[in-house]
Amino acid sequence: MTTLPSHVSRRTRVLVADDTESVRALFQRLLTDDGHEVIGVEDGIEALAAVRRHRPDVILLDVGMPGIDGIEVCRELKSDPATRLTPVVLVTGLSELADRIRGIEAGADEFLLKPVHPNELCARVASLSRLKQLTDALDSAEAAFMALALTIEARDPMTSGHCERLAGYAVGLGCALGLPEEDLDALHRGGYLHDLGKLRVPDSVLLKPGPLTAEEFHLMKQHPDVGDMLCAPLQSLRDVRPIIRCHHERLDGSGYPQALRGDEVPLLAQIIGIVDVYDALTSKRPYHDALAPDAAVRYLMDEVEKGKFTRLYVEAFLDTVQVEGHTPQGRSANGVSPEPRTFCLVP
Repeated sequence: MTTLPSHVSRRTRVLVADDTESVRALFQRLLTDDGHEVIGVEDGIEALAAVRRHRPDVILLDVGMPGIDGIEVCRELKSDPATRLTPVVLVTGLSELADRIRGIEAGADEFLLKPVHPNELCARVASLSRLKQLTDALDSAEAAFMALALTIEARDPMTSGHCERLAGYAVGLGCALGLPEEDLDALHRGGYLHDLGKLRVPDSVLLKPGPLTAEEFHLMKQHPDVGDMLCAPLQSLRDVRPIIRCHHERLDGSGYPQALRGDEVPLLAQIIGIVDVYDALTSKRPYHDALAPDAAVRYLMDEVEKGKFTRLYVEAFLDTVQVEGHTPQGRSANGVSPEPRTFCLVP
């Protein structure tokens, strides 16, 4: 569990958006007396501008503001990756169920009914400010892992851009398969973090310009478990961990580290596995020159025939990248079935 250091005592910044001046003044006095920094605005447009300018920790929105009402402001904030984790409290004098349902659908974290009791106001803001600080701490830890993943990539100049390409390929394939937003988010982060465990692999193995020995390959095969172990403390990465641990698994049981078979291999890990192989084949590496896309297609389709990948997913991926010469049956543009070739891929 992540906790904040005991010496951290920065003031929480609270945005109050209400078109009634007396309400803004009351909230500002109560929250300032409770130790918070308070910013007051009188409508939804000003609220959105103030959020961008001041980055508040907690946002209080009056539902009945003119122009853009509090529910619409909430919906916009929750749809923006930069603000979707900022707690939003909707303040309203209306108690109808329909308004609360609209607020929930917009992503509101809490509701307060007017007239607001001072103790309830301060308690809700204090609770949400603690939640925001914990969320920020988790975000900082995840950002550190992202930076670490890019640092690992930078150890080998030939892999420059690999993580970014994988994230793009994987999200594109996920969209083609109609996956939900949370899976697309996991694929994007998984593209960057899938090889985090290579932190433990020495350069002499990672950059070796040739086949690995049995001992070196055993060391390399540990990186999915190492990456999973590193991410285990972060609850925010729970959907990414199966990708990290299983992206080298294959449907026929020939993968690692668990030799999973068939549906035991998580879908998102299958997706990252496919795009990882394609990018490895089409990029120059210490152990092989970059292959032309059509050669990579032949390799992937051969892997499908061997039962390592699902044909549907490989075909959908090749359609998303629009590889020249690709047809749904894995044939070349002239209709001739390609001869399978064997390539040495270091995981």
